[in-house]
Amino acid sequence: MVEDQIDQPQDQRPGSPGEVFGAFLKLGLTAFGGPIAHLGYFRQELVLRRRWLSETAYADLVALCQFLPGPASSQVGFALGYLRGGLAGALLAWAAFTLPLASLVGAVSVRCDALAVPLGKVLIHVLKRGAVAGVS
Repeated sequence: MVEDQIDQPQDQRPGSPGEVFGAFLKLGLTAFGGPIAHLGYFRQELVLRRRWLSETAYADLVALCQFLPGPASSQVGFALGYLRGGLAGALLAWAAFTLPLASLVGAVSVRCDALAVPLGKVLIHVLKRGAVAGVS
């Protein structure tokens, strides 16, 4: 059946921590929005494109993570990294997805005093919105 083929992951080999880091770094640099958006990005990149796991397995993972306290997208990302690359993969997935935005916000906050000019105020406003979207 076609449905059975769609639900089967094609890449069942264990992944390397480097592969996990690269996939999540790409997502960390390009995937903005809140947790619901992140879940969609994860599905598109890791389930549909890379075929790391089946649609059913991804849906089960999302359901489990929504049941747990905390942001589901962070837990799903961590779990996807773990499933693909073990504990190192989980930690690298979290770092690669979280640190790009955190680094940008941190770098700007260090130089906040130099951004008191009107253009700097606009930049800070945009970064605040980005930080809220990345953390939410």
